[in-house]
Amino acid sequence: MAANPAGDAEGERITIALIPSAQDDLRRLQERTKLSKTDLANRAITSYQFFDAHLQAGHDLIVRDRQSGEMQLVRFL
Repeated sequence: MAANPAGDAEGERITIALIPSAQDDLRRLQERTKLSKTDLANRAITSYQFFDAHLQAGHDLIVRDRQSGEMQLVRFL
C-alpha cells in the first residue's frame, strides 16, 4: 500500500478530464504553490464546499484588495 501523505484512511480515488484552461490553471498553481495535483484537487473541493455553503446561506463572497481597499463581488455561475 502506498503511503498516504495526509495520514488519513485511504480516500476515494477519482479520474477526471480537464478542459484546456483548467489544465493551464492547474499547471500554474503547481508551479506557484509547489503542491501536488492531489493536494490542489482536495483544496479546490474543500474551498468550493465552503463557498457554496455560504452562498446557499444567503451570504455574499467579496474579495478586497489590501492595498487599495477596492472590493469585488465573487459570483459562481
